[in-house]
Amino acid sequence: MRYYSNIAETGILWGNLRDRYGYGQLVALYTKLLCSKMEFHTKHPDIPPNLEATDEVLERTAGTDINNVFQLTVEVFDYMDVELRLAESVLRQLNTSIAISTLTAGQCKLAPLIQVIQDCSHLYHYSVKLLFKLHACLPADTLQGHRERFHDQFHSLKTFFNKARDMVYFKRLIQIPRLPDSPPNFLRASALAEHVKPMVVIPDDEEPEEQEEDEPEPLIDVSEAPPASMASQPQVDIFDQAFGPPNNGFDDRDLQIESLRQEIELLRAELEKIKAEAQRYITQLKSQINSLEAELEEQRVQKQRALVENEQLRMELEVTRNRNTEHESMQSTFVEAEKRAQATELRYNKLKEKHAELVANHAELLRKSADTVKMLSATQQTQEEVARTKQQLAFEVERVKQDSDMKVEEQKFEMDKLKRVVEEKIGEIQRIKDTLQTCEKANEQMNTSMTSLQVEKERLMRCVSEKEAELSALRQAAQVKESALVQERERSTKELGELQGKLKEKLSREELLQKKLLEEQFALLQGTVAEAEIIIQDAVAKLDDPLHIRCTSSPDYLVSRAEATLSSIDKVQAGHAHYLKNMGDAGVLLRALAQFSHLTADTIINGSATAHMAPTDHADRLTENCRGCAIQSLRFLQELKSKASLKEADPASIRVMVQKIQRIAQDLRPKGMDVGKDELGDIVDKEMAATSAAIEEAVRRIDEMMNQARRDTEGVKLEVNERILNSCTDLMKAIRLLVLASTDLQKEIVESGRGAATVKEFYARNSRWTEGLISAAKAVGWGATQMVDSADKVVLHTGKYEELIVCSHEIAASTAQLVAASKVKADRGSKKLSSLQQASRHVNEMAANVVASTKTGQEQIEDKDTMDFSGMSLIKLKKEEMESQVKVLELENMLENERLRLGELRKKHYEIAGVPLEQLSQDNGLRAPSPSAPSSPKPPKPALMKKPALGQKPNIPPKNLFR
Repeated sequence: MRYYSNIAETGILWGNLRDRYGYGQLVALYTKLLCSKMEFHTKHPDIPPNLEATDEVLERTAGTDINNVFQLTVEVFDYMDVELRLAESVLRQLNTSIAISTLTAGQCKLAPLIQVIQDCSHLYHYSVKLLFKLHACLPADTLQGHRERFHDQFHSLKTFFNKARDMVYFKRLIQIPRLPDSPPNFLRASALAEHVKPMVVIPDDEEPEEQEEDEPEPLIDVSEAPPASMASQPQVDIFDQAFGPPNNGFDDRDLQIESLRQEIELLRAELEKIKAEAQRYITQLKSQINSLEAELEEQRVQKQRALVENEQLRMELEVTRNRNTEHESMQSTFVEAEKRAQATELRYNKLKEKHAELVANHAELLRKSADTVKMLSATQQTQEEVARTKQQLAFEVERVKQDSDMKVEEQKFEMDKLKRVVEEKIGEIQRIKDTLQTCEKANEQMNTSMTSLQVEKERLMRCVSEKEAELSALRQAAQVKESALVQERERSTKELGELQGKLKEKLSREELLQKKLLEEQFALLQGTVAEAEIIIQDAVAKLDDPLHIRCTSSPDYLVSRAEATLSSIDKVQAGHAHYLKNMGDAGVLLRALAQFSHLTADTIINGSATAHMAPTDHADRLTENCRGCAIQSLRFLQELKSKASLKEADPASIRVMVQKIQRIAQDLRPKGMDVGKDELGDIVDKEMAATSAAIEEAVRRIDEMMNQARRDTEGVKLEVNERILNSCTDLMKAIRLLVLASTDLQKEIVESGRGAATVKEFYARNSRWTEGLISAAKAVGWGATQMVDSADKVVLHTGKYEELIVCSHEIAASTAQLVAASKVKADRGSKKLSSLQQASRHVNEMAANVVASTKTGQEQIEDKDTMDFSGMSLIKLKKEEMESQVKVLELENMLENERLRLGELRKKHYEIAGVPLEQLSQDNGLRAPSPSAPSSPKPPKPALMKKPALGQKPNIPPKNLFR
């Protein structure tokens, strides 16, 4: 790349050199050619440096992607432009100077053109092959710009070959091929077979000495023959006569020539060194690129592996969290069990206390019973004591009831037992009361109560021991669970720490990768911005390029370029906002910048080209706005290259400059009445003549297709093709009769309505009607050409029958438009009007015949697949039926959408035509049809449209380098 820049800088230095012989400009152009050649072969290494590549190599280089084919074609065109620019500069200097091809100075300038001739012959062949391939895949309107550029290069190359062929210098060094009289017709696929690759032949070095020693042509044309004595003198005497004798037999020009030759040799040696160094540098760059790609792939693999490990760690962390949840649930279970154990122990303590109270009460009762026996004599006291005891017992019973009520919810079974105990105690109290009445019964009852109390005591002791055993078992289980939980918690804590460490490591690695990704994305952005700056700077350089002065463009095309640029600015703003939100994804901004740079440069170049044909004030403003657009674009790109100003970058100023360019272009657009009214009559005659010529050409092409079909096909296909072509021929003849009848009717209208005025004055006075005739004539001629193209595709089996049917409908509508435009001012009783109407009906019948023959041929050619339902079950049949219904619904939806699109296309067609429908209805007395009304062989009176519209260069976005 360093040597490439050195060559470019050398060319710039030579270009700045202002010498009297013009070598500086030629050397600058030659170095630019070398740079273009190196750049082209760097992009396409499969093509050898001498461009002698086979068609298979060219096909492999172009590939199957139509975008790559389109881009390769543009690069071949650019390569050819640089070659032709050098050739034109050399020939222009030779024509304007006294030097001729036999002098050393002239030969020095002509020597590089030998390689130019060889390269141009190959580039011409490449461009022809690529354009035929593009026309096989893309519509013809899309490639209009490519065809125009090829035609310009074809004529320039043919002129260059013709001039070089007449020079003596090239006659003994190279045989220059002859190009055909006219460029290939890319709209006809069969024209590829007629293309012959131009072959350049360089004669062998071993030739007769007579040819090598041809005498040079004299510099001065001597009108009179020299005397015999002078005829025998050597050629140097002629130079002596013209310029005088040399100084001491030695000419200073020989020294200059020798020094220049030495300089050329030194430059060649340096160039060879530069080439070798460039090749080594390219090899190193390729190895670096391979290593970087391998490193990038390894990083991608590591990133993928890290993502997988991260996902695994996430899953393990989720499992650990689940385990922790289980541990927490077990911990809560343990706490609940511990609470239950505490509650059981509490109940046990209460039972023990209750038992102690019962024992104390029992002892007290025994003591009271003894006292009662002792105090039998004191009945009154005993009764009082019994009453007090009864009250105390009642109070105790009440307290026991309250305690038992509080424990009902905790342990119902024990409360029931306590209730039974209380009831027994109540029975004992009752028995004690009875005993008080009878002492003997009291003693027996006391013994019985003591026995029952002993049994109850034993039962309570057994219950307490059982509860203690259960409590000890629960405590042991709780201790085991607690130890297990502690171990599990320690292990989980350890695993969690390890996982957190790994996670932190992965996060740090991801942060590094993210940082590296951000740096790579910003580096890509900087590279894209640098490329965009180069593209815009190259466009700005063309503003001051003297060779660009002869380039012109139309205001309509400039408006379309400006609109595309405004759309790209919106995409750049959206991509900029997306990049600021997500710095790791610069793809949207990169694609938008690539498209923006190309479209902005295209707008600047076409603005300058449009200014070449514009008035002075418009041209100055347009050129100034183009420079302003370039300055604002470069300023915006500089802001994008810096991180400090990245957020403040705003292309709003660029939008303002592009809008100014768009407004100037719209002002420069030709208006509908720009054509002089005095010229309308001539235009009518020219358009009618052009329509007749188009119809005659269509008939001739149909005859050629008929002969070709008879030679190449047979059987049913031949019969179908003959029927279709015969119907097309009948339709063309009917249209020809209609055009003749329309011409006669127009003459009758002019003669009857012009009065004392001339024909041109009549057309000027009825300018709207005249423009309708012109539009109708254009539509008929265009329809005839389209129909022949469709028929050609159908016969060659590269087109669709439906396209031919649509063309038939369109022709019927176009002829109806011509009839409507012709009879607007006709007299209702005119015989020529009836002839015109009869011719119109005949055209409709022939169009219907074309549709019928096309449909019949389609049915004969296309195979009708019969469905085989054998072996299909009921379920499969139902499934097939459902799939068929789904497909029917999809097709109906597609049909509805396509109809809506057709309506919008027709509406846009009327808008582009530039004639308001309401105004047509008022001026011509015609009913303006709905833009969405379908075409038919017998349409209503349509509005007059300018059809077809002027072809513009294709609006195709540049190749996306970041896809």
